Amino acid sequence: MILFWPVVIPFFTAVLCLLAWKSTEMQKGISLAGALALFGSALMIFAEVATNGPFAAQAGSWPAPFGITMVADMLSAIMMLLVGFVAVCVVMFSFSDISNEEIHFGHHTLTHALFAGISGAFLTGDIFNMYVWFEVMLIASFGLLVVGGGREQFDGAVKYVGLNLIATVAFIAGVGLLYGATGALNMADLHAKLAGRSSEAAILASAAFLLFAFGSKAALFPVFFWLPASYHTPSFSTSALFSALLTKVGVYALIRVFTLVYDIDGTLMQPILIWGAVLTMLFGALGSLSQNSVRRVLGYSIITSIGFMILGLGLGTPLAITAGAFYLFQDVLVKANLFLMAGATARLTGSELFARSGGMWRAHPALSLLFLIPALSLAGVPPFSGFWGKFLLVTAALEVNGYFLTFAILATGFLTLFAMGRVWAAVYWTPHPSGPRAITGSLGPSTLVPILALTIMIVAIGIDANTYVELATTVGAQITDPTGYITAVLGGAE
Repeated sequence: MILFWPVVIPFFTAVLCLLAWKSTEMQKGISLAGALALFGSALMIFAEVATNGPFAAQAGSWPAPFGITMVADMLSAIMMLLVGFVAVCVVMFSFSDISNEEIHFGHHTLTHALFAGISGAFLTGDIFNMYVWFEVMLIASFGLLVVGGGREQFDGAVKYVGLNLIATVAFIAGVGLLYGATGALNMADLHAKLAGRSSEAAILASAAFLLFAFGSKAALFPVFFWLPASYHTPSFSTSALFSALLTKVGVYALIRVFTLVYDIDGTLMQPILIWGAVLTMLFGALGSLSQNSVRRVLGYSIITSIGFMILGLGLGTPLAITAGAFYLFQDVLVKANLFLMAGATARLTGSELFARSGGMWRAHPALSLLFLIPALSLAGVPPFSGFWGKFLLVTAALEVNGYFLTFAILATGFLTLFAMGRVWAAVYWTPHPSGPRAITGSLGPSTLVPILALTIMIVAIGIDANTYVELATTVGAQITDPTGYITAVLGGAE
C-alpha cells in the first residue's frame, strides 16, 4: 500500500494546514513535516523498485484492469524521489519567501494539494485517473497563482487557465474516444488492446487529442505561450515548484502514453514529436534572448528544456529514451535551483529586472557562484549534469544519422549559454545602478540550505554521471520493453 502514501500524505498535510490557518508558524511546521514524509515514502518506493522491479497495488482489492491501479517502475519511482526532494527544498525556501498573508490565504494547503496531484499523475496506471490528477493539479496551481492577489498574478492566471481548460477538454475527448474504441482505460491493458490498430481513425483521433493535451501541459510548440506569460507572476517558491515539476508531468504523460499505450514507431506521430521538439527548443532559446528579467529568461529556458526531453521520445531508440529520461531528471533540480536563486538574488538587489539589479558578484561572490553552477548546467557546459544529458542526446541523434537534429541540439545549447551569460552580466557582474550600497540584507538558512542542497546534487550528477546514466538506462529499457510494468499490473498486482 505504500504506492498510495504519496497521495494520502500530501492531502492529509493540506487538511492539517487548513485546520491550522490561524497560526502561520504551525502551518510552516506541518508543511515541512509533510514534505519530509512525502520524501520518505518516495524513498521507500524507489527502494522497492530498485530491489524487485516494477510493482503495483489495487484500490479496494479490485483486480486489474477493472479497479484503480497505482503502479511504480523506475521512471515513476525516480520522478517521485525528485518530487519529494524538491518539495522539501521549496517548502523550506518558502519560509522566507511567502508572506503571512499568503499563508493565511492557503499557500501551504494549495502546495500540498499540488503535490498530491503530481504524485497521483506519476503513479497512476489508469489513463482516466491521470485525467483526474491533472484536474487536481490545475485547481491547486490556479490557487497558487492567485493567492497573492496582485493584478499581474490574475493576468497570468487567466492565460494559464485558459489554455489548460482547452487542453482538459482535449484530454477527456481523447480518453473517451480511446474507451469507445477499446473498452479499456488501464494503460497496461490498453497496450495489448491497441496492438496493430495504430491506423484506425478513432485511435489516431484519440492520439491526436492526447498529444495536444499533454503537449499543452508540457508547453510544447506551438502551445507554449501560456508559460512565459504566467510563470513569472507568482512567488518565487511557486515559480520554482511549477518550473521543476508541473510541466514535467506533461512530459511524463507523453513518455508514458506514447510508449506504453500507443506505438508511434513509423506513424505520423513520430515526425510530429521530433519536429515539435526541435521547434520548441529553438523558440524557447530565442525567446530567452529577448527578455529583460531573470524569471522571464528562465521561463523560456523551461520551454527549451522540454524540447530536449521530447526529442528523446520522438527518436524512440533505447539510447534516445535514456537520454530524454536523464535530461528530465537533472532538469528538475536545475530549474528548481535557478528559480530559488532568482528569488534570493531579487531579495538582495531589490528587483529581477536587468536594468534595476546588478553588483551581486562584488557583494556576494559565493552566492553568485551558486547561480553560475545551474546556469552552466542548463547550457550544457561540462562537467555539470546538463552536459551529460545533451551528450547522450547528441549520440542518440547521430546513431540514426540525425545530423540536423545534432546541429539543433548544439545550436540551442549555444543560445542558452548566451542567454545565461546575459543574466550573469546584468545581475551579477555589472555594478548595481544605485551603487554597491543598494545591495543590503542577508539570507538565512531557510533560503541558503535548499539552494546549496540542489547545487550539490547538480554537481554530484555531473561528477558521478555513470551512476545516474545507469539509472536512466534502466528507465529506457523498461520503457522500450514494458513487459515488467504490464506483468506487475495485470499479473502481479497486490
